[in-house]
Amino acid sequence: MAFEYAIALTGGIATGKSTVASLLGLNGLRIIDADTIAHRILDENSSWVAERFGQEFVKNSKVDRPALGKIVFADPKAKKELESFLHPKIRAAIEEQSEKQDRLKYPYLIDIPLFFETSSYPIKNSVVVYTPKTLQLERFMKRNGFSEEESLRRIESQMDIDEKKSRATWVIDNSSNLKHLQKECEQFVDSIKLLYPAPKIN
Repeated sequence: MAFEYAIALTGGIATGKSTVASLLGLNGLRIIDADTIAHRILDENSSWVAERFGQEFVKNSKVDRPALGKIVFADPKAKKELESFLHPKIRAAIEEQSEKQDRLKYPYLIDIPLFFETSSYPIKNSVVVYTPKTLQLERFMKRNGFSEEESLRRIESQMDIDEKKSRATWVIDNSSNLKHLQKECEQFVDSIKLLYPAPKIN
């Protein structure tokens, strides 16, 4: 059965989820990355993207994600069509990896950016990487070079980060510096170790 030992790792745009995933991996937790899977599946279906959105969004058999993103985030109908096409394929790939991880009978993370938005995964526990919205906007603009208007459109396409925080089983606070974030990650890993004995690997 898939997802039995899974913990959803989620957050918002530019809250630092990728950094947290790396830190948790360094602390010994196993991670399934939904974004990596999504990027692979998108490229595998580049011909569909070219047919639906235009050949200019595909270069050397790879989808130009930033260019496609600008179109999709500005057009709810196109966004919904893309998600309807991709999400079942992404879900199937994640489920396959989850079944393998569950055999070890020990918690692992599934990095799912839209965990609360889609409600697609029967995962009981979640950990949210939290950054206040003002800092989230500031970091996103600095990282991506988008205007404030475009950045807000992207951020507001997701559930509000404070709402995600209220729904989470655990929260990792990323409102300070890297040293603080490392401590937050270590405390989360310690809490998992307290709840579960070490896995027995045959």
